[in-house]
Amino acid sequence: MSQRLVVFIDAQNMYEGARETFFGKSGSHTLGQFSPLKLGNLIASKKPFGHTGDERALQEVRVYSGRAASSRDSKTYAANRRQFAAWAKDGVVVKARTLRYPYGWPEVKAEEKGVDVALAVDLVVMAVENQYDIGVVASTDTDLLAAIEYVITRPGITVEVAAWRNGSRKELAMPGIHMWSHRLVKADYDQVADYRDYNKA
Repeated sequence: MSQRLVVFIDAQNMYEGARETFFGKSGSHTLGQFSPLKLGNLIASKKPFGHTGDERALQEVRVYSGRAASSRDSKTYAANRRQFAAWAKDGVVVKARTLRYPYGWPEVKAEEKGVDVALAVDLVVMAVENQYDIGVVASTDTDLLAAIEYVITRPGITVEVAAWRNGSRKELAMPGIHMWSHRLVKADYDQVADYRDYNKA
């Protein structure tokens, strides 16, 4: 019997992580983009060191992202829609929440609100409802640690984490608790990169 694996992706965290890790935050905004489905398949193919259990079968890829408000930023909203539609066409579950626009926008950057909460809730609820055997959290957001700490207490559930890496160590970790970390390098990014400019229809 294969183990059901679900990948939970914090889209903005992973995008910014790829830009910072591999491109120094410079260059086209398309640098750092990735295909969630390809990332999910890549992670599913990477068995933890010493893994001797059942085969790992990718059951679902879930992406959590902020989304521009059409009334405030119609261009970015349209780009978000095109990108999310491409992800959904691949069979990815997309959970998007409208960005918060603080006083002083657009000079002050719009903020994501509730994206990490949505991911954390699904990670916990789906574990309680026995919808996966292995949950992989692709993010370095420490706000997710409380949800992970709860889920790993569930019998039969394993939690792994994934993050981009280029020398320095940036990954979710909890003292005294072992979680396998998929440390994704540039060669991994090159396999899942998506350089399409979604600003263009």
